[in-house]
Amino acid sequence: MTLTDEQLEQFNRDGFLLLRDFASKDECEAILEVALEELQAKREPIESEGDYLEDSSRQGTIRRLRQVYQRSPIFAQWMQNQKIRPILRQILGETPVLALAHHNSIMTKMPHESSQTCWHQDIRYWHFSDDNLVSVWLALGDEEAQNGVLEFIPASHTMTLAKECFDKKLYFLDNLANKPLIDTKVSYDLHQSDVVLFHAKTLHRANANQTDKPKISFVYTLRGISTTPIEGTRSSCSNDVILE
Repeated sequence: MTLTDEQLEQFNRDGFLLLRDFASKDECEAILEVALEELQAKREPIESEGDYLEDSSRQGTIRRLRQVYQRSPIFAQWMQNQKIRPILRQILGETPVLALAHHNSIMTKMPHESSQTCWHQDIRYWHFSDDNLVSVWLALGDEEAQNGVLEFIPASHTMTLAKECFDKKLYFLDNLANKPLIDTKVSYDLHQSDVVLFHAKTLHRANANQTDKPKISFVYTLRGISTTPIEGTRSSCSNDVILE
């Protein structure tokens, strides 16, 4: 499977692209079954809401399962999916490589206990030779505004944004100066098996989960083969996987 010229143009213009019903239901259910087992057992490595918010009262609320490629063949199989490889090659313009130091996660927003994810660019805490990186987000259930669906600012991956647009943690400020850009935000309600591709510099965010059910998603990141991690940084602390 490959993208049409129109789809590739849309990704290059907007910095994100929705692929409806991309994964099979069986794939999603198999991934979800293992993810729920791992979440129930709270197997490390994990990130909690307490880690994210620096709030010890939320230490027991899981925000993400990390390093999932190494956890289960079910997770690794999805990350090495053959169907998506031609698409990733189109977007990256070269052989895709799984960048296992980043994302490589089952993401959760637990009911009533999750936090809002503020506007940010993933590249802010990554260290590579350039920004030719894309993330693959798989919805394992329904995702909408009430439970924290992703929102994107179109074309933000192409913009040079001043330091004053961000806070000390490099979150894009939700203030009057940034409001005209934030007002252009786009989101799609997602359903199980939908995939969203987004560039590492695309500004995105998500609400807290205000429903009674967990929201569970799978995200992993790829780099072009000529985009190399900088030695001595977290980005270089993994054995990345080339997807021929």
